[in-house]
Amino acid sequence: MSTASASAAANPAADAVYNYGIIKRFTVMSLFWAILGMSAGLMAASQLAWPWLNMGIPEITFGRIRPVHTSLVIFGFGGNALLGTSYYIVQRTCRAPLWGGKLAEFTFWGWNVAVAVGVVLYMLGYTQAREYAEFVWPVDLLIAAVWLAYLAVFAMTIRHRSQPHIYVANWFYMAFILAVLILHVFNNLQMPVSLTGLESYSLFAGAQDAMTQWWYGHNVVGFILTAGFLGMMYYFVPKQAGRPVYSYRLSIVHFWALSFLYMWVGAHHLHWTALPDWTSTLAATFSILLLLPSWGGMINGIMTLSGAWDKLRTDPIMMFLITALAFYGMSTFEGPLMSLKSVNALSHYTDWTVGHVHSGALGWVAMITFGSFYHLIPKLWDTTIHSVRLIYVHFWLATIGIVLYIASMWVAGIGQGLMLRAFDEYGNLAYTFIETVSFMHLPYVVRAVGGMFFLSGVLLMIYNVYMTITAAKRQPRTAESGMEAKPAST
Repeated sequence: MSTASASAAANPAADAVYNYGIIKRFTVMSLFWAILGMSAGLMAASQLAWPWLNMGIPEITFGRIRPVHTSLVIFGFGGNALLGTSYYIVQRTCRAPLWGGKLAEFTFWGWNVAVAVGVVLYMLGYTQAREYAEFVWPVDLLIAAVWLAYLAVFAMTIRHRSQPHIYVANWFYMAFILAVLILHVFNNLQMPVSLTGLESYSLFAGAQDAMTQWWYGHNVVGFILTAGFLGMMYYFVPKQAGRPVYSYRLSIVHFWALSFLYMWVGAHHLHWTALPDWTSTLAATFSILLLLPSWGGMINGIMTLSGAWDKLRTDPIMMFLITALAFYGMSTFEGPLMSLKSVNALSHYTDWTVGHVHSGALGWVAMITFGSFYHLIPKLWDTTIHSVRLIYVHFWLATIGIVLYIASMWVAGIGQGLMLRAFDEYGNLAYTFIETVSFMHLPYVVRAVGGMFFLSGVLLMIYNVYMTITAAKRQPRTAESGMEAKPAST
């Protein structure tokens, strides 16, 4: 990146400006949805431990609050974080202002309106009942329009770059954008019952519908929660470390291997179902192969600290980033393990899967986002963070919360799986279903406590960010609102 900076310094295009206003809005909305989405998650977890908490109110029962939680944290918190950081990174690494003018504004308003309308309809009982894709068909059309605009803005900014080189973070973002567009369109091929109603039917049925659903479901994990956030990692880890990426060649291998392999693995969610055996075996095979590029990327990120290991003791932002990479490595080992048919027979349909998902969602996605935001926000508002000490406190609250969450779900899931597979000497099931539910009560309580720790850390972060932005607004500004002059280096 230093070479790019040097060449840009001699380039008249270096006098252009970056659009930071849109990035600020995406960042603030990401944190706003984080609070709502994680609060909904804590409510859902608490209802499983103490069912009376739903108070008989239909709008907040588990069946409705759970999709509210997943959509707000994936599409609200995660989606806004990805759009905002991608707009920041593509401008900085391409040394070109964001293309499209008002089109970028449309992506902000369109995306957040879609998320808001979608979750309100969830609470009213309107849903497609499809994992990670439960918005009704009018909202799906709005999302498709927003995503096409996002693709245009991002691709055309790269097209108008002043640097010949396209930095690897932009490769990952582009894969994420293209893959999500394809996934969204094909998974949401719906026939509306009427143009004035919200009901619709999938164009697929039976095993084909299940296959399409989990092709989408797992690739949401693969391209939103992995490829997109790897784009974030490949920029913010080197920037915070003050070191170049450990191996640029390894990052390219990581990109191509991950992009190719992920599309094939969704059927491992359908072991022991009506799906043809060869299909789920193929998915398990590619799942095992995914371990190689995933760990290659993890090693590449962690080894970027070579020569700067002391930052793990002195820099709380780096603690977030490297801990996120550690959880990324753990989750991408656990995922292939659980795709094996013998392990899957025990783990699937149990809370082990829930623990696995959250080790990735909380440990990888949320932690890499928090670290990136702590790096990004002072730069966006041209100030310093309000309290470094609060970043340390947030880190430990988040880490304790994650450990409590995933450890309790390992206990719940493995115990549940063993109980459901146990037979007595007469060949009858040794435990009734209600006995497994009783067994899981204590792990569910611990999971809710872990969620409280994690959510309290996020509240602390929002206070820290609020104080940072408030202090920045009191300082005299020299640049126009929402636009910042390009600095000398990226």
